[in-house]
Amino acid sequence: MNKTKRVLITVKTYPTISKKYDELVCTAGVQEDGSWIRIYPMPFRKLDYENQYKKYQWMEAPFIKNQSDPRPESYSVTDIDKIKLLNTVDTSHNWSERKKIIFNNQPIFTKLKELISKANNNELSLAIFKPQKIVNFIWENTDREWSKEKRDLLKAKSKQMSFFQTAEEIEKEFSVVPKLPYRFSYEFVDDEGTKSVLMIEDWEIGMLYWNCLMQCSNNEEVALQMVEKKYFDKFLEKDLYFFLGTLKQYHGWAKNPFVIVGVFYPPLDKQQDLF
Repeated sequence: MNKTKRVLITVKTYPTISKKYDELVCTAGVQEDGSWIRIYPMPFRKLDYENQYKKYQWMEAPFIKNQSDPRPESYSVTDIDKIKLLNTVDTSHNWSERKKIIFNNQPIFTKLKELISKANNNELSLAIFKPQKIVNFIWENTDREWSKEKRDLLKAKSKQMSFFQTAEEIEKEFSVVPKLPYRFSYEFVDDEGTKSVLMIEDWEIGMLYWNCLMQCSNNEEVALQMVEKKYFDKFLEKDLYFFLGTLKQYHGWAKNPFVIVGVFYPPLDKQQDLF
């Protein structure tokens, strides 16, 4: 059943190209009651400019349960023209308002085995996780271009000319987002001493890489070191949490179906440090 919901956007992953939906951004957030919701599919760049939502911005839209996605938090927007963007929650007072909303009625998991068990029982597919210790920040080479199949798909769709769009508008709509040439991951330990490596698919890390690359005149090694400085050196000085989400194709059966879909890094509470 169609229902209007208000969601504070906390997760935007780096775009991928889908055969069915063109360019997609996996989007998720918390509702007013603190419960998770995944908005999928969401063709981010096809939204009107004023509806290109930001992280930590409230969004109001009509939703329906996504019947093609078994994950319990997955919903679809029934009409993107009815999306309303509301106020943004800032980082004032040590992120107090963000923490109040995000931690409202949400357990903070510290044992990965427990979380995987719940995902494999289809109890959840999104969660807040607190690592006991970050061991390493890893980058690995990956394909530098989208596959020819995916590029051909977008090219074919762009030729389906609309009588209401100019050639320039169509070219812009179907331009391909640059593919990240590196895969970024955290190696960490949970409360049971289990060491794991999870890929980071956050929009922020992708944009950070491109911005760093521009700042250092396309020196990739320097850009990677700049990304590491933020995600390893700087974030380890913060009160770091992961937003974890399962991949649809691995949900319910994989040994570990999770990836890091976002990081939450408020300042450390100085009062807590005293005790």
